[in-house]
Amino acid sequence: MADKDYYQLLGVDRKATKEEIKKAYKKLAMKFHPDRAPEDKKKEYEEKFKEISVAASVLGDDKKRSQYDQFGNAAFSDAGGGSASGFEGYDFSDIMSQFRSGSFGNFDDVFDQLFGGNGQSRRGSRSARGSDLLQEIEITLEDVAKGKKELLQLNKLEHCPACQGRGATKFDSCQHCHGSGYLKRTQRTAFGLFQQTGPCPYCQGRGELPQDSCSSCGGEGVLRKKKKLEVQIPPGVEAGMRLRLAQEGEVGSGGGPAGDLYIHILVKEHPVFTRRGDDIEITVPISFTQAVLGDDIEVPTISGQAQLKIPAGTSSETIFRMRGQGLPSLHDSGKGDQMVKVRIEVPSKLTKKQIELIKELHEENPSKNFFARWFG
Repeated sequence: MADKDYYQLLGVDRKATKEEIKKAYKKLAMKFHPDRAPEDKKKEYEEKFKEISVAASVLGDDKKRSQYDQFGNAAFSDAGGGSASGFEGYDFSDIMSQFRSGSFGNFDDVFDQLFGGNGQSRRGSRSARGSDLLQEIEITLEDVAKGKKELLQLNKLEHCPACQGRGATKFDSCQHCHGSGYLKRTQRTAFGLFQQTGPCPYCQGRGELPQDSCSSCGGEGVLRKKKKLEVQIPPGVEAGMRLRLAQEGEVGSGGGPAGDLYIHILVKEHPVFTRRGDDIEITVPISFTQAVLGDDIEVPTISGQAQLKIPAGTSSETIFRMRGQGLPSLHDSGKGDQMVKVRIEVPSKLTKKQIELIKELHEENPSKNFFARWFG
């Protein structure tokens, strides 16, 4: 990075405020996170992520920025020409993992960790986001139409009540960092001594050390417990859809955020209706006389019985649309339609009188064969 301008790397003006630098770094870190890279550009994204992180670490620190503005990249090069920015061999995976958590709600902690903050956040290297949980819920098509409340029985990690998730009940101040949670690392550069502040490795940035492990959780700070959680399934959900409940997963360690709970929706096959998006389809039988003369029939819908008018002269396989009788839309207040396909049932058994009437009808209107209908 010796030949690259830190301001240009972040796309900020040389008079940019620390808040502007933080905002620019966050935007670029999201863009060039290696997890978002195509397979053939993984190394390129990782290198870019490291470059902007180093650039931001310098420009986000008043003392380092002053040195950089005065001497340029030479301010962070040792006598042998090597980099002395304080990030040689630095493990960027922790920063990447905090961005990977998705919400960016802890960006200030990432910023403080990267830039050697004031020590108010003591998450340390042991801080970790809790695991996500996945739960399947099977519902009916009627549940899709109305929505449903489901009571889940979860078995997940929770903070130990005996130690409030700290892993111990008694602590001593860390003698290495004197309770601050941070240690300063001094390096010699061509322009004198340079100090880099980072989390204390002895207390993992907590500023204190446990006297003994909690007897309830063995020092882990978490216990697996059963928990009941009521989940509201909204109307209009589709099979295969996942609902996300933020921070309802397992608790994080070391003050890290909780994971999320994902609800995987399964919908039972309905014996009568077939779903097509927000529309539903049904096939209903009608008699020959209903098709010829017309009739008002009762048709089942997802919310009960409804009247459908069959006009005279209806052919088999005709489809009628019943507007607003479908499923609610998940994204707006609209509803789909119900598509009703009618199928004329031909009776297999007739009375003598019925046969005579049909013959009489046939004689009055004799059927023509296919060619006669088209060419006769």
